[in-house]
Amino acid sequence: MVQVAGPGGAPGQVVVFPGKAAGQVGFERQELQRILDLYGRMVAAGQWRDYAMDFDKQAATFAAFRRTAERPQARVEKRPSLRGKQGMWTLFGEHGQVLKRGHELNNVLAPMERKLMKSVDGD
Repeated sequence: MVQVAGPGGAPGQVVVFPGKAAGQVGFERQELQRILDLYGRMVAAGQWRDYAMDFDKQAATFAAFRRTAERPQARVEKRPSLRGKQGMWTLFGEHGQVLKRGHELNNVLAPMERKLMKSVDGD
């Protein structure tokens, strides 16, 4: 995707290859750190035990499971094509229902944070 010192560029200058579009959507480092932080706290609380990530041209997905053989208890999806509409972040529940949509990851993860606080306070 990137070449150094290519045609029309000075040595050491980074030039994007022409005609190459992004092959897949992914999480940025801070986004993934935020998601994995929540995942780690949910594991420590005994709520989640496994996770999976999926990346394709339209969306990046992080799914958290109670048990590996089940459907995900929660799924966070980043879909950049919805950035200008209802927001590129979506939180799905265990049965595929949309729990929260938004433009900011922290706001979308808020229902899971509340669930975590209830489980910690309930002990």
